[in-house]
Amino acid sequence: MTENDAATEPTESAPTDEIDALRSGLLAGDHRALARTISKIEDRAPGYRRLVGSLFDHTGTADVIGVTGSPGAGKSTLVDKLAETYRDRGETVGIIAIDPSSPFSGGAVLGDRIRMASTVGDMDVFVRSMSARGTLGGLSTATADAVKAMDAFGKDKIIIETVGAGQNEIDIVRTADTVAVLVPPGSGDAVQTLKAGILEIADVFVVNKADRDGADRTVQELLEMIELGDGPSFSVDPGHHGPGSVETSDDGDAEPSEWRPPIVETIATDGVGVDELIDEFAAHADHLRDTGEGDKRTRRRHAEEIRTLLREDLHGLLEDELDRVGGIDELASAVAGGRTDPYTIAGELLEPVETCLGQLDESPTIE
Repeated sequence: MTENDAATEPTESAPTDEIDALRSGLLAGDHRALARTISKIEDRAPGYRRLVGSLFDHTGTADVIGVTGSPGAGKSTLVDKLAETYRDRGETVGIIAIDPSSPFSGGAVLGDRIRMASTVGDMDVFVRSMSARGTLGGLSTATADAVKAMDAFGKDKIIIETVGAGQNEIDIVRTADTVAVLVPPGSGDAVQTLKAGILEIADVFVVNKADRDGADRTVQELLEMIELGDGPSFSVDPGHHGPGSVETSDDGDAEPSEWRPPIVETIATDGVGVDELIDEFAAHADHLRDTGEGDKRTRRRHAEEIRTLLREDLHGLLEDELDRVGGIDELASAVAGGRTDPYTIAGELLEPVETCLGQLDESPTIE
């Protein structure tokens, strides 16, 4: 089943008893129910929207942390140590590891992460691999729903580890409260390369493998970049994230953000610096709460979710309409044969949708 299929599949076709049982089990702390819920979300199985919607009232308490950076920066090892340290502090952890998706099956290539071994057997560390499904940024649209499931389950910390595909990981901003960008030690070229993309989304910079040559130089380059507020503009609204972000006061004047991304040096394999990193995460969470930025970001996130769902649904409806008129291949042949053109076809396919919208007497009301 594709996401397009699921977008238009009647959610009512899923047995209500099954959805209710999953919801009840998840809220009662049953890890099997959590796993089945995420599977249903990832497969876009019938009823998943009703299930996720019913969990909304139980979300909003977990801290969501995104960990991103270039391949080989040590993300999985660091996430493993973060989970271990949070458990030592008595907190429960959910981990969503985004894997590259197979271009053929759409499924995750790596499967469950074998590098996260420190907490094996600990039921309060729930690890789930999810396919990127080719979504820009390496985060499938199902990731945000999986975060909600873990949040409703009661996980204290939810960590999202991205594919590590470079600057296209800006999407993580939309899902995480705090974003940590790992920068491997090296020459200035590494920072210059990263600066073109994901560096600007960092709330915390992590120079991992800090015992290697070049770590001090990388730290210095990051400090200079933060000091200068350097960096190109984003292709998406970064919200509160990143160095040089600004806030607007009541009188309309721009004010520098109070949050300056700290730089933490870690040696994840030995757990060095992990406590300091967690302290910086906590400081950023306090900043979001105290300044109201957390609430603003939540509203932006909901707005984006609404737009995403509408795009999915509209896409599914148009795919159905394409099938009804003979399929895309036949239409493409018509264009190639000079009988019509793409603009005319697009207009004709959209006409029923526009007609339906025009017949609405009033916009939907929200109680």
